[in-house]
Amino acid sequence: MSVAKIFGVHAAQATLDYAPTKIKQAWVDQNRKDERLLSLLKGLQKHNIRAEKADRKKLDNLSKGSNNQGIVLEVEMPAMRSESDLNAVVESNKQVPFWLILDHVQDPQNLGACLRTADAAGVQGVIVTKDQAVGITPTVCKVASGAAETVPVYQVTNLSRTLGWLKEQGIWIAGAAGEAEKTIYEMDVNMPLALVMGAEERGMRRLTREQCDFLVKIPMQGSVESLNVSVAAGVLIYEIFRQRLGA
Repeated sequence: MSVAKIFGVHAAQATLDYAPTKIKQAWVDQNRKDERLLSLLKGLQKHNIRAEKADRKKLDNLSKGSNNQGIVLEVEMPAMRSESDLNAVVESNKQVPFWLILDHVQDPQNLGACLRTADAAGVQGVIVTKDQAVGITPTVCKVASGAAETVPVYQVTNLSRTLGWLKEQGIWIAGAAGEAEKTIYEMDVNMPLALVMGAEERGMRRLTREQCDFLVKIPMQGSVESLNVSVAAGVLIYEIFRQRLGA
């Protein structure tokens, strides 16, 4: 079991909402009496979680100087799922597959934001590489706002091999690439699908790209060459979601 510190009112509320049993300990500012903090204290009491009153210095030490907004929680981190877990879920899945794959994405802010979008759009899980990629961290959980508990994250050793196996299961692989001939809006993506996003700055690796059935891009009219990976993932995921809704 891996535990870590989560801090801030929004992150604490999300943990209370989605994973109260994961909270091992809580510290709150002994001098703050504002409505949001009092609401969190009531939530902690409801789940029989004792909140220790602490001064600002202790809270700053617990949060390593970050803005804690008067509350710090020690929580059990969501578990990363294995490749065998992924295989079992894919083989038993009764829904139309919809997966997000991140090829060596290393920024926890990006993973957290991708998880939040994945939860909102009904993505069944996120697949990441075991090496040279971020896993579930306190920052990921904070940014995900509860989605780290609701969207499973699977680590795989060999992404190219995993993509090949997903294709054998009848799942189409769509890669996001700026040099793609067609935009996401020109493609029919209402199909069993896994969307691959490349790493920050570098994009998809060659072997990953070679496993893609087709490439898609987001139309760009400004002077900026590309979008942040989590922003781009959000645009692409929601177009896939829109097509599935029949809009």
